[in-house]
Amino acid sequence: MNVPRQPLAERLRRYAHGRPLGSLRSQLLRWLLIPLVMLVLLDAFFVYRNALDAADMAYDRSLLASTRALAERVSIVGGKVVAEVPYVALDSFETDTLGRIYYKVTGINGELVSGYGDLPAVPKNVPRSQNYPALVRFYHADYHGKPIRIAALLQPVYDDSMRGIALIQVGETLDARRGLSNQILFDTLSWQAAMILVMAALVWFAVRLVLQPLMRLKTEVETRALSDLSDVDPTLVHKEMRPLVSAMNGSMSRLQQLIASQRRFIADASHQLRTPLTVLKTQAELALRACDRQGAAAQDVAALRDIVRSIAATTDSTVLLANRLLTLARIEHGGENLAMETVPLREVAQQVGLEMAMVSVGRHIDLSLEAPDDAPVHGQALLLHELVANLVDNALRYTPHGGSVILRVRAAQAASGQEYGAVLEVEDSGKGIAPAERERVLTPFYRVGAALESNPGGAGLGLAIVRDIAALHGARLELATAANGHGLKVSVKFSGAV
Repeated sequence: MNVPRQPLAERLRRYAHGRPLGSLRSQLLRWLLIPLVMLVLLDAFFVYRNALDAADMAYDRSLLASTRALAERVSIVGGKVVAEVPYVALDSFETDTLGRIYYKVTGINGELVSGYGDLPAVPKNVPRSQNYPALVRFYHADYHGKPIRIAALLQPVYDDSMRGIALIQVGETLDARRGLSNQILFDTLSWQAAMILVMAALVWFAVRLVLQPLMRLKTEVETRALSDLSDVDPTLVHKEMRPLVSAMNGSMSRLQQLIASQRRFIADASHQLRTPLTVLKTQAELALRACDRQGAAAQDVAALRDIVRSIAATTDSTVLLANRLLTLARIEHGGENLAMETVPLREVAQQVGLEMAMVSVGRHIDLSLEAPDDAPVHGQALLLHELVANLVDNALRYTPHGGSVILRVRAAQAASGQEYGAVLEVEDSGKGIAPAERERVLTPFYRVGAALESNPGGAGLGLAIVRDIAALHGARLELATAANGHGLKVSVKFSGAV
């Protein structure tokens, strides 16, 4: 079973358990110094073990030499195994620099010949040493509460009357060995500690040197003015950090575009709202003056009715403008966060057609719907409804009385070598838009001369809203001449992915 892989951000969040990551310098020092200290300690352990093995080999060789020296004095005299150990040798056993020495000589029949009779015997499972040609075995034992190291050598003895194997055992206390081991350990740890301190200083200096470009970048960003959103020079940091700086520059660029868009929107909206509000105020003042007149004549009442009718029309235009401004702001600054779903485009077109039916009848315009096939698209239902409504409303506004508007929805159809999931078309019999101005009419508040003549109360936002909604849905917007040769046909071609 395939388990979906979690995004990197989610894995990092789980790794950090929601806690802040902390200082980069401290993390680098920890991740460099802690493994380094562990490796140095591991190296010290193995160096100490190797030194102990070398010390044991040296002491064992010395212990074997003492055993051989004693074995050379073992012989058979009068049918007995004897060991001629002079007092000088016994003194050396007592005061040897290697530690306290004990010896034992056992005869051919296991009898004690000389030395310490209670010296521990050779265990059965001790193998013969392979490091020396002699028949010697080394083993550890406890003697009178002290740990000792014993060398057991089998020595052939013979004369004319008898022959056999004598056992010579020489043991030494581990005081000297332990002293040497402790000295080796102290010297090793002292050297490794000094090396760790030197390496820690070098690592700290290296980390500080490596992080200096980041500190310079931090200083440059902190000292910038609030209005300075220019790009940061990527050469200020290392090659590995340049993608981060490039991403930051991209974010700055998008922020500049957002700020510029908001400023432009505020300026345009204030400019567009100022005129109808001024007109509305003037009309209201005229209506008040007409009402204040004494003995108003019939023509004054008719004039007052015309003023109130103008106020209503101006109010409708202002409300329409405000709604479209809010729609445009919603699309530009939050449309990408809207939830997408599968929307039947034919049903949206049918709903808009029903809503616009009374408007088309009032203007004596033939509004028809051609939607033979279902055409589902992946999008946001409210925004798609706004797109279709704006296209149909624009077509009805700029089509003369007695004209026609066709709302058409087609399913997947190849066009110009590309496959589209659905195509929405709105075609009218108006004056159309010249090819030279078709790009400019997609910008907010731009209106061509024909539009100003046929609909002076418009705001020039309909096609701008359509453009933004189409871009949000990944659709392609095209303006062309209608089939009658002078009208306008607007096509919105959605992608095939649903």
